Amino acid sequence: MVKDNVTIQISSGLETRPIAMLVQVASQYESSIYLESGTKKVNAKSIMGMMTLGLDNGENVIVTADGADEQEAIRNIRSYLTQDK
Repeated sequence: MVKDNVTIQISSGLETRPIAMLVQVASQYESSIYLESGTKKVNAKSIMGMMTLGLDNGENVIVTADGADEQEAIRNIRSYLTQDK
């Protein structure tokens, strides 16, 4: 299991379209991937779960990946969250 603390750097925050893109990135991996914010922890492959987080630009989240491709998953999730797309 790998954990990484990431500061979101997407100017619009995680609204519907950026969330859908994040779910697509996470869904490419076999590993279980979760995002945590405050007391909430949701499956990064679940669009409905991700929408409940209501994350904005500049917020910190903990990304957790567990599985065979966890290192690559964490790296690419971090890359997505820290680049203004």
